[in-house]
This record gives sequence, C-alpha cells and structure tokens, in this order.
Amino acid sequence: MIYALLAYEFFKIGLFAVGGGLVTVPFLFDLAEEYAWFSKSELADMIAVSQSTPGPVGINMATYAGFKAAGLGGALVATLSEVLPSMAVIYFVAQALAKWQNNKYVRQILSGIRPAVLALILFAGWDIAKEAIADYKSLAVLLGLLVAMRLFKKSPIYYIAASAVIGLILQL
Repeated sequence: MIYALLAYEFFKIGLFAVGGGLVTVPFLFDLAEEYAWFSKSELADMIAVSQSTPGPVGINMATYAGFKAAGLGGALVATLSEVLPSMAVIYFVAQALAKWQNNKYVRQILSGIRPAVLALILFAGWDIAKEAIADYKSLAVLLGLLVAMRLFKKSPIYYIAASAVIGLILQL
C-alpha cells in the first residue's frame, strides 16, 4: 500500500512540475503536512542540500521521502514516479513542437504558462524562506550573503560553500 501511495503522490508532483525542480516545492510542503515522510524543516534542509548536489529538488526529495517511508524500494518507486510524467510530457511535447512550433496558438499557450511557473517559484521561495529563516542568526547570514552577492558577483558555488561553512560555525 505504501508503494502505491508513494507512486501516486510523486506521480502527481512530477506531472505538475512544469518549469523545473523548484516548482515542486509547494507540492512538497503539502506532502509534509499530509504524511510523516518528512517534516517542513527537513524539506528546507533538503532544498539547501539539493541546490549543492546533482539533480532537481523534486527528484532528490522523492528519493529521500521514499527511502524514509519504505526503504530502498520506496526510494525507487517515488523517484521513478516523479520522473515518469516528465519523460512522457517531454517526448510528446518534442514531437508536437517539431510539427507546431510556428503555430501562433502554441506560442501563446507557452507564453501563458510562463507567469504560472514564475508564481509557483515565488510561492516556493516564500515557503522556503519561512522555514529557513528561523532566528536572527539565519536572517543575518541571509542578509550578509545578499550583500556579498551584490558586491562581489562571484559564482553561486562560492556562496553555497560559504553559507555551508557559516551554518556549521553558527550551528544553524
């Protein structure tokens, strides 16, 4: 039963993950409220880890939640269920775009999806911020990194590494 539930929930997330991994975050917050597979705090931590490891956030969380809920089998079921809709959609969209890419209605549909994707990403960012900024120390780290990014214009990798070191030092 747990495998069917994992497959169902992560298939749904994968089906609506138009726009990338961060779009899955609002759906993952809903899962955190509905099931004991992971907490909102664990989700915020996994998002931070996922930003510094290969793979999209949704797939990393599917693997983590599946493993936590049902071991290796659960991890495989949840991960494959998350990926399957995207693979199918990409295949069919690629076939259709090759044929219809110059159609004005197709271009309008794709243009209409962009604001929805942006809204989902902004919503996800808001939820992540509420979980990640737990105290004044974490707020100070955020503000310091924002200022540093604005002044120094370095690769995001430097800021991810710096925030990891700062988090360890401050025990965030």
